[in-house]
Amino acid sequence: MSQNKTRKKNAAAASVEAENAPIPAGRRSDRLRLRAAWMYHVEEMTQSAIADALGIGRVTVVRLLSDARNLHEVRISLSRTVSELTALEMALERAFGIREAVVAPLSSRDADPTRPIAAATGQFISELLKPGMKIGVGWGKTLLQALDFISDRQIPDISIVSLLGGIVRAKQYNPTEFAWQFSRLLQAECFLLPAPALVDSIETKRALVERCGLSEIFEVGSSLDTILLSVGGMTPDATAYRFGYFSEQDRLSLIKEGAVGDLLYYFYGLDGRLVEHPTNERVMAIPIESLASAPNRILTSGGPSKVDAIIGAIRMVKPTAFITDEVTASSILKAVGVPSP
Repeated sequence: MSQNKTRKKNAAAASVEAENAPIPAGRRSDRLRLRAAWMYHVEEMTQSAIADALGIGRVTVVRLLSDARNLHEVRISLSRTVSELTALEMALERAFGIREAVVAPLSSRDADPTRPIAAATGQFISELLKPGMKIGVGWGKTLLQALDFISDRQIPDISIVSLLGGIVRAKQYNPTEFAWQFSRLLQAECFLLPAPALVDSIETKRALVERCGLSEIFEVGSSLDTILLSVGGMTPDATAYRFGYFSEQDRLSLIKEGAVGDLLYYFYGLDGRLVEHPTNERVMAIPIESLASAPNRILTSGGPSKVDAIIGAIRMVKPTAFITDEVTASSILKAVGVPSP
């Protein structure tokens, strides 16, 4: 047999082996199964089309559909709860070009979505972690609570990078504290940005970066493979306004310039562009353009007051994964003119 024929035979065997390989357990495989069931039974896609859309083999699609039936997730249609969440996720993905959306269920429309979103975020991160990752992290209540749902196991050669300077008068929401706790959970190396989150001028910022040894952390921040961010809103009780860095006059002037929210104290408009305001020049944080180049960009947030902030953030960093709750998901779709499923 010629070498060419031998290679083809080996490739075919490898393909069959991959097709018949077991699907990994966990929430990611559950979501893959539900997506396959939705595409087949609701959208009436062919098995080959589903395989192409999900990046898996057709034999795997057949197995997923069979598993969905055996688990009673499919009768004539998907169960109501499963169907609604899956439809919201896929609608968000299509509306914004997101690789994967995760929508957490709520007990009621008025329920605080922070904990459910944090739980979904922790589970998502746990399944994403692998050796050698460099993860840049933001801060906020949602991310802090997500720590309770991240598997505390040691993974070799992981680095956690705080993307924002610290806050002098803070308790549990200090950006550097979150990065430190996350790194301790994973027994990972931690890079902190040893500077205030906001300085008094652009000149001070340049001096700190160029003369005080902070250029190294900015270089690390430009080579991240994953970033994890939460969105800040513009209401007076938003996290950004609790620590004295911004006055009410600052908040109102930012809104006047079109600000709808902040990421790492960078304020932006609904179009996803930074607003023209002195604050954005004084932030001690990794530049947005560096964050937008990371291969994995995870955005997690929710709440009725953050709809515009989330839309702007999605347009700015173009997340590969977006995690929210079902009420916020519906509100976002309505705001951009997409009928909610």
